[in-house]
Amino acid sequence: MRTRVISAGIILLSFFIGIVSYSYLPDMMPMHWNAQGEIDGYMGKLWGLFMLPIISLGLFALFLVIPKLDPRRSNLESFKEYYQGIILMIVGFLFYIYILTILAAIGYKFNMVQAMSLSFAVLFYYMGIVLKKTKSNFFVGIRTPWTLSDEKVWEKTHDLGGKLFKVSGIIAFFGVLFKEVAIFLMIIPTIVASIFIYIYSYLEYAKIHKGK
Repeated sequence: MRTRVISAGIILLSFFIGIVSYSYLPDMMPMHWNAQGEIDGYMGKLWGLFMLPIISLGLFALFLVIPKLDPRRSNLESFKEYYQGIILMIVGFLFYIYILTILAAIGYKFNMVQAMSLSFAVLFYYMGIVLKKTKSNFFVGIRTPWTLSDEKVWEKTHDLGGKLFKVSGIIAFFGVLFKEVAIFLMIIPTIVASIFIYIYSYLEYAKIHKGK
């Protein structure tokens, strides 16, 4: 409950910041950065200030509804604390990007990809923690046909996935130190891990059900 309140508070704070800072910001705000972390796209101030808070609010509402929709909602309840942690991490992640966007709009110079490496590192590492705690459900976790069909495959896949996402988070952190390759340190390990996990879930299912 406390985590949910904190998430809601962050969203309200983002709207408050948008309202207060509206008159101080330029008519066009930076809203897109290239792989080198340089601004290459702008958006009108109204959407630039309120798009991310609106997205955060929408995701927050969606995550509140999901447990009521999942046929395996009792499994979601079993890791409720971590589920609410996911909400907080995503809301916090978007808030961090929101603040970076405002700082860029008022003239602060920094490499966006390098700055985002830290948030991706934290997000990936936390997802690694969460994956090991999840129980079979249709909305959160590594949901392949094979993990959803077999509880043991779900457990083994998420155990491995948790480790790989933690490693991905650690690798992403080095983007803070090496801005030239920050984008690759964020993206490549996660893509490789995701592909490997997907294949692993099939192989585990095939091994368990061999001959059946």
